[in-house]
Amino acid sequence: MNGIIKRLTDKGFGFIAPEDNSKDVFFHSEALVDVTFDELRVDDKVTFEVEPSEKGPRAAGVRRV
Repeated sequence: MNGIIKRLTDKGFGFIAPEDNSKDVFFHSEALVDVTFDELRVDDKVTFEVEPSEKGPRAAGVRRV
């Protein structure tokens, strides 16, 4: 999927707004590929996959475009 970084926290996680206007998706810094959490900015374009977790869907394989 494609989306943009909507919100970043100082705790190493954030939320992505999917391009298809579906519900925002949680992501953790461990899901990042080829980019560090500190390099990300709000409104950066990203690609990602959605996977199930205990607390609901979360992003995996997050790559900045």
